[in-house]
Amino acid sequence: MKKVLVIALAALSLGVTGAVQAHGAKPAQYGGVVQTASDLQFELVNKEGKLNLFVDDHDRKKSVAGATGKLTVLSGTEKKETALVPGSANALIATDNLALPAGAKAVATVTFPDGKTVTVRFAIK
Repeated sequence: MKKVLVIALAALSLGVTGAVQAHGAKPAQYGGVVQTASDLQFELVNKEGKLNLFVDDHDRKKSVAGATGKLTVLSGTEKKETALVPGSANALIATDNLALPAGAKAVATVTFPDGKTVTVRFAIK
């Protein structure tokens, strides 16, 4: 009986582990750097000289209409900030042109219309 119970618990723990792993970041869809936070996927993309932050919720584009945000880029001792404003359906666009050099860190803070604020960090390779 104990042997059956141990096997059942082991199988259950493997199933739970698989479910947890399924919530990780998906591959980049827009050609940028991907990170997850608060069950949302964020992708930071340098698109046509402008930084875009795409937001997806479980493989669906999350509307950013009415959202506000700030993007901070840290490169060496340099710190630059810009506002993020709604662009297309699921993209926030930086209001200033900022570079994303290799080795930089970026921090985006987004406040959605429902009042939920999410902070997500990126390491640029």
